[in-house]
Amino acid sequence: MRLGINLGYWGAGMDSDNLAVAQEADRLGYDVCWAAEAYGSDAATVLSWVAAQTERIDIGSAIFQIPARTPAMTAMTAATLDSLSGGRFRLGLGVSGPQVSEGWYGVKFDKPLARTREYVEIVRKAMTRERLSYEGEHWTLPLPGGPGKPLKLTVHPQRPHIPLYIAAIGPKNLTQTGEIADGALLIFPAAENLAETAVAPLRAGREKAGKTLDGFDICPTLPLAVGADKDVSALADMFRPYTALYVGGMGSRKQNFYNQAARRMGYEKEAVEIQDKYLAGDKEGAAAAVPEELIDRTTLLGSVERIADRMQAYAEAGVTTLTLSPAGFGLEDRLASLRAGTEALERAGLA
Repeated sequence: MRLGINLGYWGAGMDSDNLAVAQEADRLGYDVCWAAEAYGSDAATVLSWVAAQTERIDIGSAIFQIPARTPAMTAMTAATLDSLSGGRFRLGLGVSGPQVSEGWYGVKFDKPLARTREYVEIVRKAMTRERLSYEGEHWTLPLPGGPGKPLKLTVHPQRPHIPLYIAAIGPKNLTQTGEIADGALLIFPAAENLAETAVAPLRAGREKAGKTLDGFDICPTLPLAVGADKDVSALADMFRPYTALYVGGMGSRKQNFYNQAARRMGYEKEAVEIQDKYLAGDKEGAAAAVPEELIDRTTLLGSVERIADRMQAYAEAGVTTLTLSPAGFGLEDRLASLRAGTEALERAGLA
């Protein structure tokens, strides 16, 4: 099992530290460094900056938001980043959510699976450098009846095939991801039910495409906090606002993928309470309502030995790249967490 690092969103107050974190991950042999975007920093600029100041570690978008860019623009960006980084780019895509898609980008959030499938087909076709023409429900290239003509990408990517990942949570999205992508980006994954909730639908999608999971990258992101095992409860409290934000406030009451994921994990009553309080403006109450067990199951907390045991459980469930999001009260804490992640992987016999 490989390790990755997720820098999250730029502009959160840790920007200068984030570069040092990426560079330390590069030195330690981490496999990939991911950057995210929502409605603040864009991931492409961050990744180009990180790539210019690292040597070996891959850079990946987790995620480029599908409503933010046309598929042809994403192909251009992917080819450029792959070329500039010397073949180190991984393209992660996701549909975002209805509030961001419609409120920020002005793109109707409808038929996300069909839209994702067409988007991936166009991106991949564009990056083959053949002349681009496409007829679908959501995109038609060139536009009919006008001056447009089929064009081909002028940039030569460093590699003929850039790995493509999709952020997936629900079973239908996971199945489609297995069918059309090279990897899956997961969030809030519990090792205990990962085989059932994620790996099984991914495998079904691979089988639909006549493939197996061999070579397919299952890549969950897990917050990491290192400390004494007796302090696990206090470490879990660090992630209460984070968990409450996703389970309670990411999306509308009807369309919150993370809330639905928490319910599938067995926290039906708790997910309702967290969402009710968060949407009512009681963020502290929402955070307090998050069960410690839910946090512990979806993060890596405690001593190196305890984290190694959890890593082993994720590897046994089918994870191939474990992406860490190290927490801490400053740069030195975060760097120490990175080193602890490497030590835990070695202790688990997974390095």
